Amino acid sequence: MSNDHNALADARAAAPALAAVADSFVAARRQGRALPDFPGDIPDDLVTAYRVQDLAIAHWPDRVVGWKVGFIAPERRDVSGDERLLGPIFARQLQMTTGGQSTFEVFSGGFGAVEAEYVLRLDANVPADKHDWTPEEAAAVPSTLFIGMEVASSPLATINQLGPRVVVSDFGNNNGLVMGAEIADWADRRDASLTCTTSIDGRQVGRGGATTLPGGLRAAFAFALSRSARRGRPLKAGDLIATGNATGIHDILPGQQALIEFDGHGSIACVATAATPKDEGDWRA
Repeated sequence: MSNDHNALADARAAAPALAAVADSFVAARRQGRALPDFPGDIPDDLVTAYRVQDLAIAHWPDRVVGWKVGFIAPERRDVSGDERLLGPIFARQLQMTTGGQSTFEVFSGGFGAVEAEYVLRLDANVPADKHDWTPEEAAAVPSTLFIGMEVASSPLATINQLGPRVVVSDFGNNNGLVMGAEIADWADRRDASLTCTTSIDGRQVGRGGATTLPGGLRAAFAFALSRSARRGRPLKAGDLIATGNATGIHDILPGQQALIEFDGHGSIACVATAATPKDEGDWRA
């Protein structure tokens, strides 16, 4: 066995209850089915929830290409002090769109929503041993900004009501990312200049932009850099960061269409479909 396999086996053996939670979410996602309840005891804190997430990532047959950032309301924060959370974005769930209509999967009977996103791509590695980043330091990291849409979906319908420790445990409630056009020279722009709207089946359900994110794009970027480094997963060139919902979290069902219009920077149109079981062939590169 490799050192990585040994480390994973040790981590699973040291925390069998956490491994069982991770395995339950991974199995439900691969089978495209809902879960009636949280599959075990909810982790006591975010640090423990990230241990569940790490075990699930190790068991998921795909590679991480980026991270979604989600905001944690003040009354739901724990002793970590984190005001945001992270969830992995996987390669096979990343779509690039050039203006056509895409499809994406949500879990029938689970939770399904779309979120307008401003997505950063790191264009350089960052120091692996730097664990604390300010928004100003983050903005100085070479990076490119894109328009995007997060697929927020989980087999667990109550994931958001149960709170951040549950969200972190199940991949941050992420089931994909759709990316569109580049927004040039983002670091020279004011957040207030970046605005967008979200519509479901032709009805506007949200309006906002980069200023909807507490602290703006730079604060979300700084958190992703800091928390990733503290987890032993420092970000590197090519990694993506979906900075947070810019117009709200908008429920969607299979068959419904989402349209996100980024003022002056293009749009993303997608139709939701029901998640289906994945066999081994679906996961081959």
